[in-house]
Amino acid sequence: MKTKKLVPFLFAILTLTFIACSTGSDQNNEEQTTETGSEEVASGGQSTVKDDVSQPNVVKIAIGSKDHTTLVKAVVAAELVDALSNNGPFTVFAPTDAAFAELPAGVLDDLMKKEKKNDLENVLYNHVIVGSYKAEDFKDGQEITMFGGKKVVMSVKDGKVKINDANIVATVPASNGYVLVIDKVL
Repeated sequence: MKTKKLVPFLFAILTLTFIACSTGSDQNNEEQTTETGSEEVASGGQSTVKDDVSQPNVVKIAIGSKDHTTLVKAVVAAELVDALSNNGPFTVFAPTDAAFAELPAGVLDDLMKKEKKNDLENVLYNHVIVGSYKAEDFKDGQEITMFGGKKVVMSVKDGKVKINDANIVATVPASNGYVLVIDKVL
């Protein structure tokens, strides 16, 4: 009689022991996964995500362009790579290397100094609007406030679109918006 009562008791203890052991094991696995996950997060942001299948984002388009090496260096120096790699949507007015070369001597070199990071960031922010726009989406005389706060005026004449006095020479779709290639720094 005592044996019949002891069997369910032992079964309950064994079951609880098994559950406790497997829960502890799962917790250890979760901790390892979390530690591994935090190491991955600590090693980079959105820009470090590897994806060779999807359409590139605005940063990857600039990186892949032989005409935008100066812009890429400026984005890296201002530490905006991750911000512009996020979902957006962003429209980036991307000056070419030739456009940067037209700046007065020393201006770009000065902006690229570490102590001028905030100024460089502001210049770059004034080449970005939040939203996804193609060149043909703009209207003649339309005023736009850039992400950095600067107001610009769009002009459309004979199918050509300008932002202030810069010509939009190409529209490149991105996974998180558009890159509008321009021939002057705003």
